Amino acid sequence: MDQNDMDITNMEPPPSPKPSFVRNANLATMKEDYLYHLALDTEHHDLKDMFKDVRFVCFGGSPSRMKAFAFYMVDELKYKMVAGQTLENISRGSDRYVLYKVGPVLSVSHGMGIPSLSILIHEILKLLNHAGCDPGEVIFFRLGTSGGLGLEPGTVVISEAAVDGLLRPYMEVAILGLINQFPAFLCPMLNNELLDVAKSIGCETVLGKTMCTYDFYEGQGRLDGAFCDFTEEDKMNFLKRAHGKGIANIEMESLCFAAMCHRAGVKSAVLCVTLLDRLKGDQISTPHDVMEEWQQRPQRIMSAFIKKKLGISD
Repeated sequence: MDQNDMDITNMEPPPSPKPSFVRNANLATMKEDYLYHLALDTEHHDLKDMFKDVRFVCFGGSPSRMKAFAFYMVDELKYKMVAGQTLENISRGSDRYVLYKVGPVLSVSHGMGIPSLSILIHEILKLLNHAGCDPGEVIFFRLGTSGGLGLEPGTVVISEAAVDGLLRPYMEVAILGLINQFPAFLCPMLNNELLDVAKSIGCETVLGKTMCTYDFYEGQGRLDGAFCDFTEEDKMNFLKRAHGKGIANIEMESLCFAAMCHRAGVKSAVLCVTLLDRLKGDQISTPHDVMEEWQQRPQRIMSAFIKKKLGISD
């Protein structure tokens, strides 16, 4: 069978391994561990004291959006700030990512694309391991934006699985000159919980597969990049074929997020709002205020889910 014709419509996720933040025997032999991109380390920071109560880790691409989400969660969780204090970026010593903590919630930016996200997840997993958190109790979420396929803009897609640009449900990583394949499925039970929460707050949400690409332009079949060697007909044929295989949206991080969380056995979910229907065009021209409201929808679902888990009422 041609790799582009892989049947992904009814694929069952493989069993998740036993939860473990790290699977690296080398870490036990290290005197100190420097989480360079987070500006944290085991020598100068008491990571257990700082992060031992973390239960929810919320990832998003934009530093400003994840800062805003952290302050939003202060209000939503009715989190008591000490008089005269405010939230601070814990990773302010680095200019790579931002990291905010609101009680059991971490809000962290991952930048754009798989390489940036991969670095961050490695260090967040090690951080939680140093903190002594229970890998069976912590849940990871990616909250983001995407291009939809056949959906009304503003719809939130909860990813059942992520596929690459060849519509394959695994991430390929070259390690020591060899290609390794890691499944990129997400937790069905968690997804169903999130769907129920979204319905309860009146947020239009669907389940579907997400295509994750390494490029915003040609990799996503856009005609408006600096380079393009295909036609409108070529583009539409591909997008319609992907849509027919259950692909609901397209973005640039879900493959790595799903694969790394699955590899660690950590429960995870991806919630991305659609900013346009790619079957109708390539460019985003929606007014800024409308876009702002759309982008808050995954955050609203996340807040309602976390409050439900913590037993916090409105």
